[in-house]
Amino acid sequence: MATIDMTVGKPTPHLVNYAVPLVLTNVFQLSYNALDVIIVGRFIGKEALAATGMASPIMNLLILGISGLTMGAGVLMSEFFGARDLARFRREMSTTIIAGLILSIAVAALGFALTTPLLRVLNVPTAAFAQTRTYLRITFLGVPFTYCYNALAAALKSAGDSRTPLVFLSIALVINGLLDFICIGFLGFGIDWAAFTDVLAQGLAMVMTAVFMVVRMPDFRIRRDEFGIDTALLRTTWKYGSVTALQQSVQPIAKLIIQGAVNSLGVDVIAAFNAVTRIDDFAFTPQQSISHGITTYVAQNRGADKPEHIRPGFRAGLRLEFVYWMIIGLVVLLFNRPIMHMFVTSDQTRVIDLGSQYLTTMALFYLFPSFTNGIQGFFRGMGNMSVTLISTFIQASLRAVCTWLMIGSLGMYGISFACAIGWSAMLLFEVPYYFVYMRRRGLLGE
Repeated sequence: MATIDMTVGKPTPHLVNYAVPLVLTNVFQLSYNALDVIIVGRFIGKEALAATGMASPIMNLLILGISGLTMGAGVLMSEFFGARDLARFRREMSTTIIAGLILSIAVAALGFALTTPLLRVLNVPTAAFAQTRTYLRITFLGVPFTYCYNALAAALKSAGDSRTPLVFLSIALVINGLLDFICIGFLGFGIDWAAFTDVLAQGLAMVMTAVFMVVRMPDFRIRRDEFGIDTALLRTTWKYGSVTALQQSVQPIAKLIIQGAVNSLGVDVIAAFNAVTRIDDFAFTPQQSISHGITTYVAQNRGADKPEHIRPGFRAGLRLEFVYWMIIGLVVLLFNRPIMHMFVTSDQTRVIDLGSQYLTTMALFYLFPSFTNGIQGFFRGMGNMSVTLISTFIQASLRAVCTWLMIGSLGMYGISFACAIGWSAMLLFEVPYYFVYMRRRGLLGE
């Protein structure tokens, strides 16, 4: 077994061993998504590229909602694993998979049926309407596979195994990319195949993960008498997961609002913003992975009734977040222009200048989310999901409002300053709350 018992030993090695595979997983996923867009745009055409772009916000909301539900379940499973209560661990896994599968099938059916009116509400252009509908409907059919893979991956991650999900997702994505390249690039298949291969990749990742757990992890194998929905666990899972899912959905909604402000400033600003948001994704990924490590560490030790380990583990996580910020901040500060050249040609000097403005300030401002992500990870591990939702709402809403107020006069600088304001407000809420929260539980120590 590749699980990590985070209730014994020093926290820093545990957090590093947990976070690195997550970073690789997310970077690989981001890289694949970029390649997928390139294949669709180059070999099918601009209408197909527009179709995938217009379908993405809808699917991102669904995927983030799914990851939020499974993240909440993962906190419970981490507690049970830390307490060595594998019977409850398996019951929670069974409850999460069965209940979530029923919900995801209902969502897939509803989404498939309502695709046409949904796209009309979104004012999808006629030229891209048919391709967007085809792509989105096929993608909806893959929602149950996506959910089951995320649920199984959450079970493995809750036990400290973040490597196995990386391996299986990587295999699935490589096969997906090869099929796209062969069937779209050489055989001339259309956008329906692009959607089909995405569904196939999720199904393949789900099957490989399930087989691995059955064959290689007998302690995690659900017994016949454990298979079913435990209503008490389902209530707690829903309490955790629904709040986390709502929190996960706040950010993309705020990004849509911000995109509306950006769209009013012309093609150059839109192009620069689209490039820097992809750079942001790569920059934030390790911060979020360390945060997930903090969540698992805190939840395992809480389940094992070892509260004395919680603060040292949390501090170790924040130190890792700070060290990572120093690295990524220096890289972005020194190489922001070469980074922008990766996204546009050299003659697009205005786009490069605008992106460089944003990244120069963000090199400093990346410090804020390193701490907000760490604190979010701590509260998730403690099972306090409400504070993560409130703080995320504060940050996202203030960021969106400030962007609209500042972008007209400050341009790209206004977007970066709005980010810093949102993160600062988030910290002003979270940090005092942390000390009050810990004092009430007698966990501040001497």
